[in-house]
Amino acid sequence: MASISLDATLIDNTPVEYDSSSGRGPRMALVEGSAPCLSTETRLALAGRLRSAALVLFFGFSLFVAWQLINPTLRLHYSPHVFWFELVVTGVLGAASTLLCVRCPVTLNRLRWAEVAIFGLPAAFFVVMQYDAFAISARETNAIDCMILMEGLPIYWYGLACTYALFIPSTWRRAAAIVGAMAAAPIVLALVAAWRHEVVADALSPDQWIKLVLVMVIGAVVPITGVHVISRLRREAFEARQLGQYRLSRLLGSGGMGEVYLGEHQLLKRPCAIKVIHPEKAGDPHALARFEREVRAAARLSHWNTIEIFDYGRTADGTFYYVMEYLPGMSVADLVERYGPMPPARVVHLLKQTCQGLREAHQAGLVHRDIKPGNIFAAQRGGVYDVAKLLDFGLVKPLENGEDIRLTQEGAITGSPLFMSPEQSVGHDEPDARSDIYSLGAVAYFMLTGRPPFIGAKPLQVMFAHAHEEVSPPSQWRAELPGDLEMIVLRCLSKKPEDRYQDAESLRRALADCSAAGMWSDDRAAAWWRDAERPSAADRSTAAPALA
Repeated sequence: MASISLDATLIDNTPVEYDSSSGRGPRMALVEGSAPCLSTETRLALAGRLRSAALVLFFGFSLFVAWQLINPTLRLHYSPHVFWFELVVTGVLGAASTLLCVRCPVTLNRLRWAEVAIFGLPAAFFVVMQYDAFAISARETNAIDCMILMEGLPIYWYGLACTYALFIPSTWRRAAAIVGAMAAAPIVLALVAAWRHEVVADALSPDQWIKLVLVMVIGAVVPITGVHVISRLRREAFEARQLGQYRLSRLLGSGGMGEVYLGEHQLLKRPCAIKVIHPEKAGDPHALARFEREVRAAARLSHWNTIEIFDYGRTADGTFYYVMEYLPGMSVADLVERYGPMPPARVVHLLKQTCQGLREAHQAGLVHRDIKPGNIFAAQRGGVYDVAKLLDFGLVKPLENGEDIRLTQEGAITGSPLFMSPEQSVGHDEPDARSDIYSLGAVAYFMLTGRPPFIGAKPLQVMFAHAHEEVSPPSQWRAELPGDLEMIVLRCLSKKPEDRYQDAESLRRALADCSAAGMWSDDRAAAWWRDAERPSAADRSTAAPALA
């Protein structure tokens, strides 16, 4: 079963963006309040819509440019600068459709400027092109051309307004302002042309003016109504994403047993991670029993170094869910991936705390069975940095034999191949607390070296190595590692359970006696996080939902 360790943030109740260039910082933002707003999720959608709109407009402009290049006589109807302006607009639209990143949250201001460029430049081109055509017709005293221009004025603007309404999420009031301006543009343009050129004024009849106004009014009402309908449907869909007192704001990820959402309690406005069972599994009594067992097992644990369960419930339509705390910080997997192997003192600091959380679970008769770097979190809690949190009890099982054993699929091998114990790999023996000790040793190996104990092209190769091959000492990859810490890691990775530390407390005491123990203090942890956050003003703290 996969686990989820995605980053998000909530700082001073304001959404904070993810800095994709540095790979740091939050990856989500909490939707504040109870109504949909321009959260990170909406900004991502807006970026995607803007890119699609730019692509559509670029395609249309490119066709007209190609047509004029093939038939140069078409350019005789306009001044030379109009064609060059058209080339500039086409180039900008092409660049926007290429450069807009639909996966990288950006500020709302930048998206609005992109919106101005994508729709403002074509609008400006239509004004220049159509006014230039009126001016040329006036110089040539061609009344017929003026009437033809009057008939064709609405086409470009109606197309631009419909493109905006179709692609850009907005309120109907904002759409009314923007689409209304597009609808008014050809009317104002014709009035200015008639005022500046007597030929244009004489050529246009009252019926043509009335027809232009009516067409543009209808052309504005249709897109604005469409925006209003789409906005209402979006709001209704958002309000439907609710479980009891909890509002769901975004899907963070999914695992074998359920999905994890970013959410908040409607009254407390407290950010939380909400896990929901897959609807297609709701009719499976074994799946439901396993889901409820997962909740009960995690809820029994109250240690500071274990993820906290806030709530559990079932909706009227049969959806099961539970609510977990939201953690500022990063998983061990992310820390090593972004910053490389950890100092031995920090490894000891985090592992000692993990042992404390694991000790409570073992004393409660529970085996985790999926300890891996993604399931150990370095959190900031209560002003203290590098508080280790043990996550994801999705594979937890009782130590005692009983009817719950049936809840694990027959013949299934559970855990993560890179960090699972030999007994999990072969599937012959029931994993006990010493299996978690092995996995914790594998995580320690990863923290110290930046690589798991065994690597293979296929999961079965890695599992076979765990069961039968001797692990290379961590000092092979980092020669400066303390010898006493290396001995602890290698003892945890013993093939036979009886050769390992027999419980989490024994391992914790061994870690406490290491030469590196106590060298990583709260002050040093705080200083590290400040240094890590310094490159970007948006990089404050991250947060992760725990179980998936």
